Amino acid sequence: MSFSALNLSDLNLLVEDTWVLPALLLILFPLFNNGVSSSVYPSTLLLPPDPLSSFLGACLKASAMIAITTLVLGLAGLYRTEQSIERIGHGAHIVVLLDRSKSMDYTYAGKAPDGSDESKSSAAKRILTAFIKQRKNDRIGVAGYSTSPLFFMPLTENKQAVLAAISATDLPALAYTNISKGLAMGLSYFQQQDSQTGSRIILLVSDGAAVIDPESEKKIRLWAKQQNIRLYWIFMRSQNDPGLYEKPENPRDDNAQSMPERYLHLFFSSLNIPYKAYQAENPKAVQEAIDDINQLENMPLHYIEEIPKQDLTGVCYGLAGFFISLLLAVKLYEAKA
Repeated sequence: MSFSALNLSDLNLLVEDTWVLPALLLILFPLFNNGVSSSVYPSTLLLPPDPLSSFLGACLKASAMIAITTLVLGLAGLYRTEQSIERIGHGAHIVVLLDRSKSMDYTYAGKAPDGSDESKSSAAKRILTAFIKQRKNDRIGVAGYSTSPLFFMPLTENKQAVLAAISATDLPALAYTNISKGLAMGLSYFQQQDSQTGSRIILLVSDGAAVIDPESEKKIRLWAKQQNIRLYWIFMRSQNDPGLYEKPENPRDDNAQSMPERYLHLFFSSLNIPYKAYQAENPKAVQEAIDDINQLENMPLHYIEEIPKQDLTGVCYGLAGFFISLLLAVKLYEAKA
């Protein structure tokens, strides 16, 4: 099979089987015979011109030529090649980074959902789904983390795929939180992105934190600065859990092991990048945080959309079937007349 034949103008159309193409010569046959039965008359010189009949005859010939052409192209395997289309709008490049530790499957009261209250992961899924539907021009990726980083969806403008990835995150969570690996994966989404337009955002949704080792701190600090990241943290705080801003009464408890959320917030604040934290203690507060981010991040955005290969054989066969049916109907009507 050949994949490098018949380039049709600038439409990026190719066929897979070039050996079928000589059959296109058959489109010349209707020029010499329109398929309509003829009758013998002594002379037609006295008859007036009949433009309607001439027009209908030309239409029949054109229909036959189109039917032959589309049928041959269908047999040859016509397709449109992969394309890159430039898009310009208002939006951002957003990586949604979701905490998938076991605690996210509990309610804000720290209990298993009983039907009266939804879990934090379900609330996050519901609110993020509505947020993504509003962001028409964004390129959005989805990642998660628990014991290890979890890859869900690369940066894409395909909102249906992103929504499916968000839906897939609503699965039973794992026990631990390794936020350093999650952040590293989220930052890695931007390493192969050439576009310099639009904001580059990591939207972290978590109900807790963990200690980041010094080596990971150095990498995260370097990558966040190099890639011009804007960081938003929606901290889904459970009841009676320490907040981001509280200091312990005993100074000896003021350390990353005892208060990981507070020290993660301090670390984010020290990155010298745009950063904002939202301490959300109920689903309504999460919604308010998302609404705020939605208003803040709407800068001009320029990106290249990749459109995959499209098989056009079905279109060809459909057109061929339509014009063949039309010609058969005309022939049957002629036979009855």
